[in-house]
Amino acid sequence: MARVKPRYRRPVLEEMRIRSLGVIDDAVVELSPGFTAVTGETGAGKTMVVTSLGLLLGGRADPALVRIGAKAAVVEGRIVMSPGAPAAVRAEEAGAELDDGALLISRTVSAEGRSRAHVGGRSVPVGLLGELADDLVAVHGQTDQQGLLRPARQRQALDRYAGDAVAVPLEKYGAAYRRLRAVAAELDEITTRARERAQEADLLRFGLEEIAAVEPLAGEDAELAAEAERLGHAESLASAAQMAHAALAGDVEDPEGVDANTLVAGAHRALDAVRSHDPALGALAERIGELGILLADVAGELAGYADDLDADPLRLAAVEERRAALTQLTRKYGDSIDSVLEWAERGSARLLELDGDDERITELTAERDGLRSELSLLAQALTDARVEAATRFA
Repeated sequence: MARVKPRYRRPVLEEMRIRSLGVIDDAVVELSPGFTAVTGETGAGKTMVVTSLGLLLGGRADPALVRIGAKAAVVEGRIVMSPGAPAAVRAEEAGAELDDGALLISRTVSAEGRSRAHVGGRSVPVGLLGELADDLVAVHGQTDQQGLLRPARQRQALDRYAGDAVAVPLEKYGAAYRRLRAVAAELDEITTRARERAQEADLLRFGLEEIAAVEPLAGEDAELAAEAERLGHAESLASAAQMAHAALAGDVEDPEGVDANTLVAGAHRALDAVRSHDPALGALAERIGELGILLADVAGELAGYADDLDADPLRLAAVEERRAALTQLTRKYGDSIDSVLEWAERGSARLLELDGDDERITELTAERDGLRSELSLLAQALTDARVEAATRFA
């Protein structure tokens, strides 16, 4: 049967795992709300359980506690708490995160004496465990009861006594403080990276200006490549077109030469003369006639192609110069002009974002200063509420 997880109002140590500590090899201690008594005969490990709790709460790490033969002792604890609990807030300020409403704490003590602490999956100074302990546990013993001497404990007791009179301004102060931390963090990130962002903006601005100076058009590189290929082979292309035209329509310099049009026309005349005797030949004669028309059309287009295709060294030079300018862009910003234009679009958007940093810094600075003033007023209101409650309590 699955264990039903109870709901807690206050932070509760739900589970603690102990490995290689003193007489304990590997043990899991599961705790429930309310009173829990740890009993057992002498040497069973009761002291190690309390010692483990002390390690979780920032106690001194003694390498002599490590079990003989082990490299390190490890204590892990799972503490259930609400997200707004003081310990949860302090842990989140240190970069830790709650896991399903619980804060995971671990402490490792090596046989060489090194000690490490983790809170919410993040490595933290051992001192943070001591800070969290003030909000989590009070150890009562013959000489260990120091809870009421701690200012944090005294403040918590006073706040509970005051009720909403302190809880309301405390919540307002906490919300403003968290917002101030977020604003300060964003402002610090922007200002810290100001030099890097300025360099990035300069590079983007240079690239955009270089592209704008060339004014490339979409697909222009492919079109110019085709034109350069055609102009570079203009003479051979024109010669081939003229030879093909002569083969189809005849060569004026060779009036006695036989061409395709003449041969097709002769074939058409031969069939046309006898088509009345057999419909099959009539159909073939029509097809040959269509072929003659097609040959004439192709011959005309070849003649026009040859006439229009002039070797133009000046145009070829202009095309190659333009292609060289485009190549300078494709070497830096993309494999093709289309890619270069996409880079320019992204770069423009990024530059607007970077150029907006100054405005954002101004906004964040103003908000930070406003929050500081607000916090000062809220702190005074909180202090007044606590003083009033303390007067009544006394």
